[in-house]
Order: sequence, then C-alpha cells, then structure tokens
Amino acid sequence: MPSVPRCVIAGLLLFAGFLTACSVRAAFAEELKPATVLDLPGSGTDEKAIDYTKLPVLRGKHAVICATTPEWKFQLHNYLLHHEGKLWCMWSHGPEVEDLPTQHISYATSDDGLKWSEPESITGPPPAGYAYIARGLWVRDGELLALAAFYKGKGAFGVNKELKLQAYAWDGKTESWNLKGTVADNAINNFPPQRLPSGEWMTTKRDSRFNVSMLIGGQKSFDDWQAFPVVERTKIKGFSPDEPIWWEVTGGKANAKAEKKLVALFRDNGGSSRLFQAFSTDQGRTWTLPVISNFPNSTSKIFSLQTSIGLRVLVSNANPGIGRRELHLSTSSDGLTFRRMARLDIPSPKPATLQYPHAIEHEGHLLIAFSRNKNQSELIKVSLAEIAALTTAQ
Repeated sequence: MPSVPRCVIAGLLLFAGFLTACSVRAAFAEELKPATVLDLPGSGTDEKAIDYTKLPVLRGKHAVICATTPEWKFQLHNYLLHHEGKLWCMWSHGPEVEDLPTQHISYATSDDGLKWSEPESITGPPPAGYAYIARGLWVRDGELLALAAFYKGKGAFGVNKELKLQAYAWDGKTESWNLKGTVADNAINNFPPQRLPSGEWMTTKRDSRFNVSMLIGGQKSFDDWQAFPVVERTKIKGFSPDEPIWWEVTGGKANAKAEKKLVALFRDNGGSSRLFQAFSTDQGRTWTLPVISNFPNSTSKIFSLQTSIGLRVLVSNANPGIGRRELHLSTSSDGLTFRRMARLDIPSPKPATLQYPHAIEHEGHLLIAFSRNKNQSELIKVSLAEIAALTTAQ
C-alpha cells in the first residue's frame, strides 16, 4: 500500500479540524437560539422590537385587599382561591422589608373581590428569630390548607435556614387556622399543588440553595411526596433559576395528537431579563435542561392560568426597560406560544412597583391579586370577554 505524503495528512487533519470547529460553532449557535414562547403582531418573535406604548390596554375594576400601615409595612406573595362560596386571599405580612424575622401570614375574605374583610393572621407570630412566607391556598380532599414556608433568620435561602414547608388547616366551626404539620423539609414551593393527569399532585420545590425539583404525590397524605430533580442552581452558566411555574400542554390543533407534555417556565436571576423554558414527557419525573426563551421578564415572579374561554393567560412584568412598574397579560391558544400581550390598566397616581401576581377565574372575570410597592395588597377584576377580544386585536 503506497504511503501518504505528510503534507496530504496534514491537510486532511486541518480540514477535519475545520469541520469540527464549524460543527461546534453551529451547535453553540443552536444552543444560543432562544426558544419561541412569544410571537406578537408587529414585533413577531423579536422581543426587543416590542413597542410597549402601543400594546392594547385591559381595563377592570380595582380594589385594595389590605392597605399598608405604619406598623406592618411589608406585603407580598398574594394568593387567591374561591372556596365554600367566598373568595380568600393570603399574603406575607411583615414589619419593614421582605422576609425579616417576625414576618407572618395574613388572610382576608370577600364575596365579590372588591370589598374585603379586615385582615387576620393565619400563622400567628413565629418564634423569635424565625419567619413565615405565604405559599398558597390548597384544597385537598375538601380540606382548605394554607401553605407556609417556615425558616430561620432573614430570608429562606442560605446556610442553616431550617427551611420547611408547613400546612395550616381551616376549621370552619371555630373559624380558625391550626397547624396541620410539615408538608416537606428543606422546601419552599412557588404555587400550591396542581393535579397531574395521573391524579397525583405536583408542585415546584426550591431548597435553601435554590436548586429546583418537583414534588409529586400528596395522595396518601398531605406530607407524602417524592422529589424529582429539575435543575441545580449552578448547572447552566449564567442562569440562576427562581420561582418556576408549570402546566400541562393540552390546547391547540397542533397538539391534539401529539404526545402529552408538561412545560415549565423559570424566572432568571442571572441577568438575562428573559424567561427560561423546559419540558417533561413523563409526568414531571424528568425534565429537559432549561433553555433561554424570547419572552422578556423584569426579573420578577410570573403566573399562568388556563381559562374557560380556551385561552391560557400569563401575567408578568414583561417590560425589562421599566422593571416592575407595569403588569402585563399575555394569551396563548395552544399553551406553548403567546401571541397577544396587553397592559393591565392599574391606577397609579404616582410611580409604583406592581408585582407578584396570582389569578383565578370567577363568574366571567379574571381576578388578579398583586402587591404595590411590596407594602399593599391589591386586585384588578378583568372581564374574560375583553381578554378574548385580544385575539382579534391587530
């Protein structure tokens, strides 16, 4: 067999290296390509081209759930529920700024979402040096539970936090809340558990180091859970996962015959000003590695809800240019791509931050609770008919 000249071998190796480099660059470029979660009229999939001043405006009736007071200046983490003929709202309530020791959890009730009862405490004051964070209202087997993260010191994340997720049960006879027990150790959820198609419950979990997993179970007892990892805080360079949400993708003709899957969106504390996205096709047991999306976010909490009008809504602070000074509502017909966005017309006589939304559907309206300046709990009541009209808006 004739020998191959060294110059030919060198040329082949150089060409192979060139092809490898091209492949690496192509793979890297593909990795950087954001997932399409937003596709709006006018700006398309380019989130930088959105003209927020020209977005449609959704108007509604506005209410104050709990006004700020000199003694208790901090309010955040609002959660709504309709149960036993009335509306309930719970939130974190503290003395100065968020998550200081002595922070407890308050609640109020309403018949229409516009006039609320005087706030009362769910947890009572915590032991000295400890605090609570509101984590949602959950009806399990007919029992109303208020979920609360309990931890030591300032903030739920860090070293030696003694973090645990607790449940308080409502006693209708005495009209009081009683500690039921610990739901999970080293756990803080984001929203209350939701049903999987299997009948199991699932909720997101962050531990005291911000690692994200899913808790699945809750059928045998309120504290029976198995954790399934989603993403570690340091797993993806530049991405710091926080406050994840999830839902089952069920809508749209394109998904009618497709494999049923779950989608998760994550707030990113790493500075991208965009949401990250991941999928599961085995009912939350395993998840794809989260990837950056083209949906803008002002590094704040988001919430999504499937409505009876066939639209999934996403409520968020969608304009990174102004931070949390506006709340936006986006709609999707397939649960994957949001094709309309509107600004919520919330009265603001002076500049304010509006954050941490939670919403429920009730009697033809969407009720959206949020916090103003992290010191007042408020609500806007928007007609579902007006939200539906967004789909035909140009």
